[in-house]
Amino acid sequence: MAAPLLTLRDVTLTFGGAPLLHGAELMVHEGDRLCLVGRNGSGKSTLLKIAADILQADGGERVVQSGVTIRYLPQEPDLSGFSTTLAYVEAGLGPGDDVHRAQRLLEDLGLHGDEDPKTLSGGEIRRAAIARVLAPEPDVLLLDEPTNHLDLPAIEWLEAELKSMTSALVLISHDRRFLENLSRATIWLDRGRTRRMERGFTAFEAWRDDLLELEEKERHKLDRKIAMEMDWLRYGVTARRKRNQRRLAELGSLRERRKTERRVQGEVKMGIAEAEQSGKLVIEAKGVAKAWDRPIVVDFSTRIARGDRVGVVGANGAGKSTLLGLLTGTLPPDGGSVKIGIGVEMVTLDQKREALDPAATLKETLTGGVGDNVRVGAEMRHVVSYMKDFLFPPEQVNTPVGVLSGGERGRLMLARALAKPSNLMVLDEPTNDLDLETLDLLEEMLGDYPGTVLVVSHDRDFLDRVCSSVVMSEGTGRWVEYAGGYSDMIAQRGTGVAARRVEKPQGEAKPEKAVAASAPAEARKRRLSFKEKHALETLPGKIEALQKDLGKLHDMLADPDLYARNPKRFDEVSRAVDEKTRALADAEDEWLALEMLKEELEG
Repeated sequence: MAAPLLTLRDVTLTFGGAPLLHGAELMVHEGDRLCLVGRNGSGKSTLLKIAADILQADGGERVVQSGVTIRYLPQEPDLSGFSTTLAYVEAGLGPGDDVHRAQRLLEDLGLHGDEDPKTLSGGEIRRAAIARVLAPEPDVLLLDEPTNHLDLPAIEWLEAELKSMTSALVLISHDRRFLENLSRATIWLDRGRTRRMERGFTAFEAWRDDLLELEEKERHKLDRKIAMEMDWLRYGVTARRKRNQRRLAELGSLRERRKTERRVQGEVKMGIAEAEQSGKLVIEAKGVAKAWDRPIVVDFSTRIARGDRVGVVGANGAGKSTLLGLLTGTLPPDGGSVKIGIGVEMVTLDQKREALDPAATLKETLTGGVGDNVRVGAEMRHVVSYMKDFLFPPEQVNTPVGVLSGGERGRLMLARALAKPSNLMVLDEPTNDLDLETLDLLEEMLGDYPGTVLVVSHDRDFLDRVCSSVVMSEGTGRWVEYAGGYSDMIAQRGTGVAARRVEKPQGEAKPEKAVAASAPAEARKRRLSFKEKHALETLPGKIEALQKDLGKLHDMLADPDLYARNPKRFDEVSRAVDEKTRALADAEDEWLALEMLKEELEG
């Protein structure tokens, strides 16, 4: 095997108390597609900064192969000092890099290059930063939460662009579908150390659970050994012989090992304070309309019954939050009517965490500034005890909200929202900044919630797991409801969320391109790229090979004695079938999209 492009070996770093990183390692080879996973606060971003040579470790080694180019996407890009977005992107180019690619990427991402960085939204800043790191086509791409603040069209565009690039990737993301579609190997950062699995994120959770189960067995063995040695010590040992002195020393070593062992971080404990059951009809909208500078909602009608889980999806700027406000009665319609059912008690999780006072402490935020207890439904809980359920240590009780990380603010919003009695939960981008384990628990909690859920999200996997129907923006203020989750909506529509068109500033001749690469208006203005032509030529062969592989795997599973003879092999073949099936579906979808695009261009 060729030497790795980038190597981190035995990396250590300590902030104050316990080491954040303790013997962490990372090796990136040519063509690698790595996802870096771990709980919030485990040090993923820190390790990526060390890999990018932005942060110096206390110990360890960083080796970069001569001539290798590396680009790093931070969680909070800084565009200060640049007059336009194009200037910012071009500043990331190296000698010999294609300057035209910078402009092309900005246009694909819904920007024109002349924007003043001071006026950009969080999503626009993220798009400019993505263009900056992709434009040079570096040997290694280090991406820290690249999907943050992106809408669905941009996320799907980014997936396609990264798949087409030859750069090695290291990804940190809370977007499960994004990781599943892009990763081929997984690095798990846990308690300061890294472990590597040569399979993508799809297999991570089962692998992690197996490792934790094995660890728990080893811990149990250690506890039993300590107990046996303590019995020996208690029952008549003089401890004067050398042998006994050695045994005493070994006991001391075992106890020290047990004392200093770093346990896995606890899990968030979520529970909803349930209100009295609402009426069967929760929300009824008839011919609702709303316009600002343009039509946002036009003639929309729906009936939402008790127990429904309704997702709202669309590109940024389509009016998702406006529609949510209309349905919940917090925003008056210009036309039509909205009726809220009997006995509805609503709780809202705000997208921007604006409901949090940055000057208030955790205690004040949870208690309302009164006393030391939190009312969770009909129960009174001490604030410290309730904080622990959401992984806040007692020493954070007086920590100002303003210094919390994005993940911590997300958990705090959840803690406050779930304490209020409700039978209608309104969630505006609830998955922002939550780690995967907390997301899993949130999904389970919503599955058990007896009330009604309205949710705006760009997380495809979350929508698939939670929603019973999806309301989709079709453009020009028209919204259509589809049964099922996001994948079901695509199956019914044939396509996913299209980007909202962004007009060029006045005085410029060319209109802004849409983000979606498949949009007909854009397709008529360009030709197939080299990569698209190459994909059209090679995909049929790839599809045929995947079909043959699937046939062989299905033949193996057809053996009725396989499971009894070799359960491990049965599981391996089953997982391979799942992976090959997913890869075949992706390849067929890509080929079909390219064929349709080719027809549009040639027509």
